[in-house]
Amino acid sequence: MVQTAKKVGENRYRETFGRFFEEFTVGDTYEHRPGRTITETDNTWFTLLTMNTHPMHFDKEYAKASEFGRIIVCSPFTVALMVGMSVTDVSQKAVANLGWSEIKLTHPLFVGDTLYAESTVLEKRESRSRPGAGIVTCSTIGLNQDGKTVCTFNRTMLIARQGHSVEDKVNY
Repeated sequence: MVQTAKKVGENRYRETFGRFFEEFTVGDTYEHRPGRTITETDNTWFTLLTMNTHPMHFDKEYAKASEFGRIIVCSPFTVALMVGMSVTDVSQKAVANLGWSEIKLTHPLFVGDTLYAESTVLEKRESRSRPGAGIVTCSTIGLNQDGKTVCTFNRTMLIARQGHSVEDKVNY
């Protein structure tokens, strides 16, 4: 279970999220919910915040003349959103992100589309340099509302072991 409650006092509980290293099983797939419908504002703000000046992301007239006929969602936004959607399931207890690989954008995502994501645990191993953590690699797939794969990537994270997370050290 990803969400749990930790007793912090008499008749008092605090919700906690995420998985410790020990709770990952190679081959398990986590469906990340809820999905997220992309708005024009989301896409425009992300494009402007990242200084991406390609008009396919914010100029309707330019985009109309393209093979897509409309604005496409900025691809780094798709990746960032998929990462965010996966946090509760795969990296809430992360000490660090170690990297992303094999990023593939296989179908355009458009304003008004709803993005869903799921992650499958590919491998896990104990860290050789950090006894309080392990290394987990997941493959994440982004799907639109029609079930069409729009993006895939692999992500490797250093995940805290039980008793070694920041939550265990800080009372917040």
